[in-house]
Amino acid sequence: MIGYPNQKELLKQFSKNSKIAGVIFLIIGLAGMFFPAFLSIATAYFVAWMLILSALMAGYHTYKIDKKDWLGWLKAFVFGLTGILIALNPLPGVAALGIILAIFFFFDGFSSFALAFELKPQKWWWLSLLNGVLSVILAIIILVGWPFSSLWIVGFFVGISLFFDGLVLLSLSSYAKKMDEENN
Repeated sequence: MIGYPNQKELLKQFSKNSKIAGVIFLIIGLAGMFFPAFLSIATAYFVAWMLILSALMAGYHTYKIDKKDWLGWLKAFVFGLTGILIALNPLPGVAALGIILAIFFFFDGFSSFALAFELKPQKWWWLSLLNGVLSVILAIIILVGWPFSSLWIVGFFVGISLFFDGLVLLSLSSYAKKMDEENN
């Protein structure tokens, strides 16, 4: 954070916003761990609506740019159809999300490792490392039990990951507040 013109204000904003996001992640994470099927279905519906909105945007773009672009219309149709199918029957969407989340957890794990080694001299660096290890373990467990366990495993593991992301954010918030106090 060295080199920013207003480091004190930046530290205060980082600390405040990290604390808010951390608490939200903790709450959603706990809800996902206690009600995993609900979070799995909610995640499938979220993805369905994102695909439907993407279809509308792709269709709008194709209409405005080149109405004769059949590939643009095909893209909008595929997004829309996939989103509608997931919204009408979310369970296959949850199974697909199981594979997608396995990939996500691998990426989350490796990015957490990178963050941990960047933070390493700091007091709470090991929380990011722990988050990375847990994310990789979750990815492996999803792949082993797929597709049968996707209904509970998707919501439960997303909840665990969000919970630990919340812990990391709260730790970083505390560290930023401490740095701000030391600079005074």
